[in-house]
Amino acid sequence: MKALILVGGFGTRLRPLTLSVPKPLVDFANKPMILHQIEALKTIGVTEVVLAINYQPEVMLNFLKEYEKRLEIKITCSQETEPLGTAGPLALAREKLIDDSGLPFFVLNSDVISEYPLKQMIEFHQGHGGEASIMVTKVDEPSKYGVVVMEETTGKVEKFVEKPKIFVGNKINAGIYLLNPSVLDRIELRPTSIEKEVFPEIAAENKLYAMVLPGFWMDIGQPKDYITGLRLYLDSLQKNSSPKLATGPHIVGNVLVDESAVTGEGCLIGPDVAIGPGCVIDSGVRLSCCTVMRGVHIRKHACISNSIIGWHSTVGRWAHVENTTILGEDVHVGDEVYSNGGVVLPHKEIKSSILKPEIVM
Repeated sequence: MKALILVGGFGTRLRPLTLSVPKPLVDFANKPMILHQIEALKTIGVTEVVLAINYQPEVMLNFLKEYEKRLEIKITCSQETEPLGTAGPLALAREKLIDDSGLPFFVLNSDVISEYPLKQMIEFHQGHGGEASIMVTKVDEPSKYGVVVMEETTGKVEKFVEKPKIFVGNKINAGIYLLNPSVLDRIELRPTSIEKEVFPEIAAENKLYAMVLPGFWMDIGQPKDYITGLRLYLDSLQKNSSPKLATGPHIVGNVLVDESAVTGEGCLIGPDVAIGPGCVIDSGVRLSCCTVMRGVHIRKHACISNSIIGWHSTVGRWAHVENTTILGEDVHVGDEVYSNGGVVLPHKEIKSSILKPEIVM
């Protein structure tokens, strides 16, 4: 089987992290976002992954070469010269996706994090005999999304309603599809939307089915959702009794600590924290609801919550970082500095406090 991952554009919503690497290579729970998807695809027998990309393909491919060997899976790029929406990239990658097997192929949105129940999706797809399957997830506020209206028993999709004013359902497109090769015949090579143009056409012919995603789901393409996504991901590890979660007297709730990270005396870490490789956490530090990426040094008695600390940054003694502060790569926060929602571009030194959410150029 093959899979296409829609990598897309510049990742502006996750800046300043995406000023250093393309968005799919931003670490999430101590490994690049896209690796969560590639590993899940490999587990169910996918042998080739095509990345639909219009930005820095060489950076992506160089990085993924080592994983190609390690995971024994073929990874190639299909590069757009102009943005082609969410369906155009399928037409562009047609030759890479079609082979003699006639097997369906997966399409994933690269921002989506979940438990990836892909094996169940294959069984669901074979069971209904339609042309396409989409994964849907239940949300509390459907009015912010495009809602999928479907038959509850069979999963057959009736229609799509974009940002409904009145309640029509609470299931939204989760950005994970399984499509028969024939779907490619419906897509022209031009900027086009799979959600607004291709799927409604298949639904009108009663050939589109939706499976409700078990477990958690999050689009982690922006900082607030990234932080929420980490909580849901760690919850899921805990429910599945994962040995990856850290334990110890200084750990509270669900925490992921790379084995090469060093933590000092009297720290309190958690809940919902990921600490990456090579990090040094000095004594008396308090961390909660945050990601600390590779090579970061957090000095004594600093306190960090609801924030993302980019690669190789330092946070000074008694500093206080909170409220969706995002530090880009190699940012240095001084001793006793306070950051309330600061978004700091790479290679900056912060000597005075950031009292209200703002971008520091």
